[in-house]
Amino acid sequence: MNGFNEHLRLSSWNYRILELPQEKLLNEIETFTRETIIEWLLWNDPNGIYTDEMSLKEFGNVMSRDEGVEIMLRQIEENRL
Repeated sequence: MNGFNEHLRLSSWNYRILELPQEKLLNEIETFTRETIIEWLLWNDPNGIYTDEMSLKEFGNVMSRDEGVEIMLRQIEENRL
């Protein structure tokens, strides 16, 4: 990886979240708003259905913060495998 890409990786909170140890990850996620969780999910899975508009259209409801946390933790775990 060249220096520029490495700088982007280290400077991006999205990537930093992926690399946090479990305890720090859980503490960090506790500080996230529902909107922050949706932003991260959209970054990590741009084809997913996370926004209120998309979710209402597809499922007839919106994702709760707790549901977003569950999905986020599952995706982080999958990235670590």
